[in-house]
Amino acid sequence: MISWPDFEKVAMRVGVVVDAVEFPEARRPAYKLTIDFGPLGLKGSSAQITHHYRPTDLVGRHVVAVVNFPPKQIGPFVSEVLVLGAYDERGEVILLHPDHPVPPGSKIG
Repeated sequence: MISWPDFEKVAMRVGVVVDAVEFPEARRPAYKLTIDFGPLGLKGSSAQITHHYRPTDLVGRHVVAVVNFPPKQIGPFVSEVLVLGAYDERGEVILLHPDHPVPPGSKIG
C-alpha cells in the first residue's frame, strides 16, 4: 500500500502528440514522440507502442504521461516523460487517454 502523499508525488498530465517517428536505434521497436503538455511545453518520449499504432495514427492523439521522472537516455535520444498504457493479453501496450477533450497539461488525479 502507498499513502495519498506518495500518490501525489507522481505528476501525471494529459498531452497531445505533435510528432511521432520511428526509432530504429532503440533495442526494441519504438517510436520517438514529441508531446505538447501546454504550460509544461514540449517533451520527448520513447514509446514501445509499435504493435498497435503507426506514427501517423498518433499525431493529434491525447495521451497520459508521468512528467516528473528524471530524463532517461535511450541511445541517442533523451526520453523526458513516461507515456502510460495498459498491457493487452500479448503484453503489447494500449495507450491511456481521456474520454473527453481536455487542455494539454491537464492534471490527472
